Amino acid sequence: MNEVDFKSLVAGQRAFFSSGKTLDYKFRLSTLQHLKTLIVKNESLLFEALYKDLGKPPFESYASEIGVILQEINLTMRNLRKWVHPKHVYTPLVHFIARSYYFYEPYGVVLIISPWNYPFQLLFDPIIGALAAGNCVIGKPSQHATHTSELIIDIISNNFNPEHICLIRGGKETNQILFKEKYDYIFFTGSTETGKQVMKAAADTLTPVSLELGGKNPVIVTDDADIRLSARRILWGKMLNAGQSCVAPDYILAHNNIKNKLVSEIKICLEKFYGTDPSKSPDFCKIINISNLERLKKYLDDGKIIHGGEIIPENCYFSPTIIEGINQDHPAMKEEIFGPILPIIEYHELDEAIEFINRCTRPLAVYIFSNSLKKRNEIIKRTQSGGVCINETVVYFINPYLPFGGIGQSGMGRYHGRFSFETFSYKRSVMHKSNLVDFPVRYPPYRNKINILRYFIK
Repeated sequence: MNEVDFKSLVAGQRAFFSSGKTLDYKFRLSTLQHLKTLIVKNESLLFEALYKDLGKPPFESYASEIGVILQEINLTMRNLRKWVHPKHVYTPLVHFIARSYYFYEPYGVVLIISPWNYPFQLLFDPIIGALAAGNCVIGKPSQHATHTSELIIDIISNNFNPEHICLIRGGKETNQILFKEKYDYIFFTGSTETGKQVMKAAADTLTPVSLELGGKNPVIVTDDADIRLSARRILWGKMLNAGQSCVAPDYILAHNNIKNKLVSEIKICLEKFYGTDPSKSPDFCKIINISNLERLKKYLDDGKIIHGGEIIPENCYFSPTIIEGINQDHPAMKEEIFGPILPIIEYHELDEAIEFINRCTRPLAVYIFSNSLKKRNEIIKRTQSGGVCINETVVYFINPYLPFGGIGQSGMGRYHGRFSFETFSYKRSVMHKSNLVDFPVRYPPYRNKINILRYFIK
C-alpha cells in the first residue's frame, strides 16, 4: 500500500466515523460478536499459523493468545452497556440548580501496531478495546510472524468493512508512510527504541499514544521462599514462548543461602518440562528468526553457562540456558534478553538486591518470591514497575481486571478489560443548568458580593 492509498484509507475511516455508525451501542456489540465468531471458527488455522511462526504448541497458543482474546471479548460484551452509560457526579451548591455527568466518547481513527512475539493476542487485545469504545481501527501486525499475520489480515479483510477495521501488511518502511498521516490515537506494542520513534511521530500532530514496551523484569528470591515452587513458576514464566515475552522474568536475584538449591531445582524442572533434549520437545517454542538467534548467541560470550547453551540454527532452536558470574556491565544486562537465557545473580542483603534493580531502567514487572510479608512490602515500596507478582510470574498479564502497562522505558498507558475501553475513549464532561433559578450574585456590579461567594464555595 503506497502513500496515496494510506491517505485514502484514513480519509475513508474518518468519513465512516463521522457518519456516527460506530457510536451505536448495538453496532459495537454486533462487531465484537462477529469477531468472536470468526476467531472460534478459525481456531485450528490460528493454531497452525502460530506453530509455523513460533513453534507454539496448541496449549500455549490457546492459553496465551486465543483464549486470552476470547476472555477479553466476553468480558467486554458483558459490561459494555454499563461502560458507555453516563456517569453522574456531585454538583457543588454554588452551581444550584444543575446536574453534572461525564461519558466516554471514542477518539475517532486509531492506529494499532503490534509485535511478532504474540502476533494474535497483542494485536487483537487493543483492537477489542478500540472497537468497544466506538473507534475505527487501522492495525499493522508484524511482518516477522508471516503466517499468523497473513491469516488474520485475510480474516479481517474478508469479513469487515475496511472503513471500520483494516489490517495492513508491511515492515519499517510501511511505518514511515503510516506516520505521515494524522490519527486520533496511536497504540504501539514493541521495543523501546521503536517506541521512541512512534512518540516522536505522534508529537508532530499532538496525537495521544499508549506505548507497551519491554523491560528487564527482575525476580527476587529471598532465603525464606518456597524454593521448589519458585523454581517451577520462574522457569515456566521464562520459557513460555521460549522467553520471547515482554513480561518474561529477565534475570534472577537469588539470596546466597538458597542460590545453589534454586539452580538445582530449576535444572530438575527443566528435565520434567522438556525432557533431556528440549530440541525434541513438542512443548518448547523456537526463536522467531535467525537474526534474533544470533543476537541471543552473543549473550553467551561472557559469564559461565551452568546449563544449556545449545543452538540449532536451521531449526531456530536455542536451548533453555542458565548463566551466572555476570554483573550489570554484562551485555545480557544492557537490554531485554527476549529469549530462553536466564541469568542468576547472587545477593547477600535485601538492600543490595533492591539497589541492583533500581540501577536498571524501570521494568514492566517485578517478581517477588518470598514468604515474608515484611520483605515483600519492602521490595514493593522501594522499587517501581508497571506491575508486581508475588510468588508467581507472568500470569498477572492475563487478568483482565488488572490494568496492564509499564512505567518509564517500559511504557506508558494501561489496557486490558475496562482499561482498554477507557484508553481508547476520552471523558466528555457535561453540566446541565436549570433555567428555573438564576442568582444575580455572579453578575456585575459586584460591590460586597464576595462574602456571599465565599459562603457558597465553602
